[in-house]
Amino acid sequence: MTLPSGKAKMLKIYVGETEKFGNKSLYHAILLKLKENGLAGVTVSRGVESYGAANRIRTTRILDLSADLPMIIEAVDTSETIDRVLPFISEMVKKGLIITFDVDVIKQG
Repeated sequence: MTLPSGKAKMLKIYVGETEKFGNKSLYHAILLKLKENGLAGVTVSRGVESYGAANRIRTTRILDLSADLPMIIEAVDTSETIDRVLPFISEMVKKGLIITFDVDVIKQG
């Protein structure tokens, strides 16, 4: 699906890379759920350093190697589409952060 230029909404989800949903990684299960629901596109990125609610620093630096770095899932689509998938995503994410915000699509493709 191609988004027209103009107003859209971004969905951004932060979860730990070791979090599971059934027998899959949570971030992969979220990607599959968003694809199944027809979102225009989704990107999953791995954070290199972070801290969150527990205030514990996680890093990729070799001396402090962490096995539970953040995974960031980003999707941009219409407000209606993002709002439609939010209940599914909220149910899947037991521990993490889910945010949305309005964006302007300048160019796609």
